[in-house]
Order: sequence, then C-alpha cells, then structure tokens
Amino acid sequence: MATPARSTLRTRDVLWADVEDVYGAILAHPFLTGLADGTLPRASFRHFIVQDAHYLRGYARALALCAAKAPDEGSTVMFAEHAAQAIAAERDMHAALMAELGSSPEEAALEPVAPTTQAYVSYLLATAYGGSFAEALGAVLPCYWIYARVGDELLARSSPDPLYARWIATYGGDAFQAVVDSVLELTDRVGETISDSERALMRQHFHRTATYEWMFWDAGYRRETWPV
Repeated sequence: MATPARSTLRTRDVLWADVEDVYGAILAHPFLTGLADGTLPRASFRHFIVQDAHYLRGYARALALCAAKAPDEGSTVMFAEHAAQAIAAERDMHAALMAELGSSPEEAALEPVAPTTQAYVSYLLATAYGGSFAEALGAVLPCYWIYARVGDELLARSSPDPLYARWIATYGGDAFQAVVDSVLELTDRVGETISDSERALMRQHFHRTATYEWMFWDAGYRRETWPV
C-alpha cells in the first residue's frame, strides 16, 4: 500500500482506498444480498444478532479506551457517548429483534461467543489497549463507516422483509451518517498530526478490522461454531 501524498488526500480517502476491494466483497456477500432481497435464512440472521450482541459489549470497551486516549475533551465526550450508545443498542434493538425471532436477550447471552467474534473483539481490545490513539481510531473506524455505507446501500434496495428492513433502517440514512461524519472529521484531523510510521499502523489496523467485518457477516451466514 503506497502512501499517497498528504497534501492531496485526506486521511479518510487514504484509508478507504485501502479497503475498496474488501467493501466490494462485503456488498457481494450472500448475507447482505439476502438481507436486501429478503432471502436470508432467519437462522443466519439470528446467529448474526446473537454474535452482534457479544461483539458490541467488546466494541463499547474499545470505544471507552478511545475516549480515555482522545487528544481533546470533545473527542473524549464523543467516544464516551458512543460507548454508551453501543450498549444501549445491544439492549434495546437486539431485544426487539430477538423477540421477533422467538428468543430473548437472556437466551442469547448464554450462547457461546463464536470464533470470528472472539478474534475480532480481541484484536480491537489489544489495539486499543496497547496502541496509540491513532491506532485505536483506525481499528474502531470500519465498524462505523462500513455499516453506514452498507446501510445506505441496502436502504436504497428496499428489503421486502419487514424485520430485515428495520435492521437496515438503523444504519441507513442521515442520523447514523451524522455520527460517522463526526468520527471521520476527527480521523482527518488526527491524520494531519501523526508520523508516517504511526499513519502506516493506523492503515494496517483499519484494513484488518475492515476484513473482520467481512468475516463477521460470513460467520453469520454460515452460523459459525467452534470446529472441535
């Protein structure tokens, strides 16, 4: 990945250029095409929702670490609020979805964390704990940004399944995009202040967790379990 000139590209542009192929693979994945046309098996969607609840608990902790390491008070407040919102999403949205799937959050919490979920969360927390703020930001950013792009794409396709359409509407549209825009603006500001070596690490983490996003949807589609 050759580093483009900083004078002509924002940090967000550099990061996205690194994962355009990953994002294309995400949009083409049968989990997402199945959400869009309503053909995704309910069992795969339920598996995804259960694992998403496990994931969001870890993601909230990674966001809290971003808040602790943030370079200014405004960024600390933003990430602290986002961490709280991640927990609220797990509690409220997932409870409603699980009820329609004939289950409950309590039942879901008892189900094991799948391999991809554990690997993704472990990577996020290791990076957020051990790395700089820029590294932590690079690691958490794909979950924001890719979900917003996927949400807009699937919203335009208008799923015929009401349950899937409700999930899509959570991430498509202006409300969630405004949240993502605030993080992208911070990403650009941080990108102007870091060294080339730290910028390279930020890109590495961003690419890795973007790939984990594909893996997470793939794991849901396959209803991934531990092999032994």
